[in-house]
Amino acid sequence: MRRIATALAAAAMLLAGTSAQAKPRLTPEQRLAKMLEGREAGKPTSCINSWDSRDMTVLDKTALVFRSGSTLWVNRPDNASRLDDDDILVTHTTGSQLCRLDIMHTVSRTSGITTGFINLGDFVPYKKVAKGN
Repeated sequence: MRRIATALAAAAMLLAGTSAQAKPRLTPEQRLAKMLEGREAGKPTSCINSWDSRDMTVLDKTALVFRSGSTLWVNRPDNASRLDDDDILVTHTTGSQLCRLDIMHTVSRTSGITTGFINLGDFVPYKKVAKGN
């Protein structure tokens, strides 16, 4: 009986340690802020090259973040509330650029059914701030 009590106490300590170490899940706005730490916003632009749109992060109901080298391009679509990182975004471009007002269709990853669309906004570049001496 004593062994069982000792084992239960040890298991409780392990579980308590695990829950104390678990980090709280960041909101999409907090994730965006963390991505932009140490960066400064540049002048918004209406288009980026389509090859700059291949490395993209979807932040639920918040923004799309495109990485091009050391620059992060942030796009807050007009209807960002429809963004879901579990959906697949399908882009139909007519040229070599992805532009404001372009439409991205959202497709359910599980069913393959179109679930909606996203209207892109301006693209804001964020570049790392040079550290002072």
